[in-house]
Amino acid sequence: MNSFEDNNLKRIADALDRLIPSPINLQNLNSSNLFIWKTNPDQLIGLENSSLLTLEMLIGINHNKKVLYNNTLQFAKGFSANNVLLWGARGTGKSSLVKLIHNKISSDYNSLKLIQVKKEDISSLDRLLSILKQTQNNLNFIIYCDDLSFSDENDDFKILKVLLDGGLIEKPRNVIFYCTSNRKHLIPRDMSENVSSSISPTQEVEEKVSLSDRFGLILGFYPFSQDQFIEMIINYKNNYKIPISDDETIKEAIEWQQTRGARSGRVAWQFILFLAGKFEVNL
Repeated sequence: MNSFEDNNLKRIADALDRLIPSPINLQNLNSSNLFIWKTNPDQLIGLENSSLLTLEMLIGINHNKKVLYNNTLQFAKGFSANNVLLWGARGTGKSSLVKLIHNKISSDYNSLKLIQVKKEDISSLDRLLSILKQTQNNLNFIIYCDDLSFSDENDDFKILKVLLDGGLIEKPRNVIFYCTSNRKHLIPRDMSENVSSSISPTQEVEEKVSLSDRFGLILGFYPFSQDQFIEMIINYKNNYKIPISDDETIKEAIEWQQTRGARSGRVAWQFILFLAGKFEVNL
């Protein structure tokens, strides 16, 4: 065999290596409790928890906090638990609650892993579940999908629906789903109404809207009142020992809120970042 043929065979072998992904090293699951799922190639990337908040600092959502905490704790202990949909207004603490509860419980139960899956990677969930089936039986996985919604050109909701219901793609017993969305039904209203091309429009609407019914727990998050907004900011300010009086904080917070045109946990935190920088306090 001459050098020309050797080079051709090497190029072909290199191309095949690129097409066939390397198997995921499941030992890496012991390196962290927080992961993000990436595709092309498929991989689980460990992350560090970098949140400046604690679970105790989230206020105004006590009922949801208690329900989600109890559901997560029983799952971490190896007992049955429900898939959860957290829906509601932007910036009201849905994502923070999921991550902070996981962080708190996983500090005592190292077997509890949180895997974030981007909504554009929903179609790869069958591959992720196949990988998780190969892991140790004592590990428990929360698959977390943030800001979930589906457009009328996207049929990925059918994949998630099958996984939640059980079917041909069987979800392992040590896997549950936590999803956040701005919509309770995950489907835009105008989408569910615009199904004139369907053979049976009524059934098509029902199929799309009923996705949320597949979650055992549905937790609603609503805009904060003025009192809740101020209480949250004072709580943050005192926790980080920012040297400003409550009265002055309230005055500046109301002005900040008015310029943003909204009251939410996100706006409150943005104000605290501003205030901490102003008084040179490291968070």
